[in-house]
Amino acid sequence: MGLKLYLDLLSQPCRSVFIFAKKNGIPFQRRTVQFLKGQNCSKEFLQINSLQKLPVLKDGDFILTESSAILIYLSCKYQVADHWYPSDLQTRSQIHEYLGWHADNIRNIFGVTLWIRVLAPLIGTQVPEEKVKRNRTYMDHALQQLESKFLGDKPFLVGQQPVALGNDVFVGRPRLAAWRGCMEASLGTELWQEAHGPIFNILEQMTKKTLPVPPPESQTNMLFRISKIP
Repeated sequence: MGLKLYLDLLSQPCRSVFIFAKKNGIPFQRRTVQFLKGQNCSKEFLQINSLQKLPVLKDGDFILTESSAILIYLSCKYQVADHWYPSDLQTRSQIHEYLGWHADNIRNIFGVTLWIRVLAPLIGTQVPEEKVKRNRTYMDHALQQLESKFLGDKPFLVGQQPVALGNDVFVGRPRLAAWRGCMEASLGTELWQEAHGPIFNILEQMTKKTLPVPPPESQTNMLFRISKIP
């Protein structure tokens, strides 16, 4: 039956899984599920993941959600190079440490920018200005922690080679900008552009009004997500 990955490359967790699988030559069938078209709310997709979230891995009858779990599964099943998910217990534990921190301090905070600039206006609403300002403060704090705690003077977050974290934070801070450069160089420009093309182009699509307006069932979920922004 083969490995299937359900993805929307507008999503950072989906890009992480896509980049990792492509870079390591893992054979998979890509199933695009477009969030903005409400395809994650379809009856067909609900049979795959009732939580309506992406990415999803389907390996035969086995289904796995959450990008960090998928990355670990792929690392172990396909026995990729050790630097992606090191066998050394302490180094592996550092990866788990970062993944736990990332979910609360990078993923939840930096994803708000997309909601502020694209998704909320797309459905005719806006994020309150006090939340926008508060989010900027959270972003600055998270970037400082990312630099001081996890990156330091290393080219990558753990060790001297990339690991299966798949984060794509782009900032103007010198050390983090250099880290991003190392990531792009390691992955290759072609793969980097393929994975990030949709998110790089989304503001232009917004300006040209070529983005699809999400269907009502998706808008309900989107409004709920916007209400949860701290």
